Amino acid sequence: MKHLPIIDSSWTLFLDRDGVINTETGDYIYKRDEFEFIPGSLDALRHLSEKFGRIIVITNQRGVGKGWMTLDDLHNIHEYMLDEIKATGGRIDAIFYSTSIEDDHPDRKPNPGMAKRANDMFPEIDFSKSIVVGDKLGDMQLGRNIGAITILIPSLHSENLDDHSDVDFVFSSLFDFTDELLGK
Repeated sequence: MKHLPIIDSSWTLFLDRDGVINTETGDYIYKRDEFEFIPGSLDALRHLSEKFGRIIVITNQRGVGKGWMTLDDLHNIHEYMLDEIKATGGRIDAIFYSTSIEDDHPDRKPNPGMAKRANDMFPEIDFSKSIVVGDKLGDMQLGRNIGAITILIPSLHSENLDDHSDVDFVFSSLFDFTDELLGK
């Protein structure tokens, strides 16, 4: 049985947004008032902020590229998310997003562009001391592409990936992952 590593401030946590931090709706989150935190995610982020040196959100946002929402809409959603996380004692160090509709775009997960941009911004990031948490195969493949540990949080849009070779651990929520990590 595999065990989670001991985490200290030299570790980085990469988080997908939809299905990990906020609830999946079956559609894109177009506006700030559609963004709803998954129960326990704010508490989890508070605890994770005490453990990890860096917490980075990496999210594909194809809805912008398709013209279904604007960059202003996306920025308003992220501003609200960051304000709420900060108000409850958590933190996100940076958000990277890809609005490309092209699957082969270097920034679009599972391609490593957003993670590499995070490493450019924070040179202390060591991908071998990183965890990628997401709800889709692309998130898990991104983790593999950068040499990180992968955590699957199954959501509305998750395929059955429990036994997939790109998945290291499966937890029902960010909160449950945090409890296991903290040994609760």
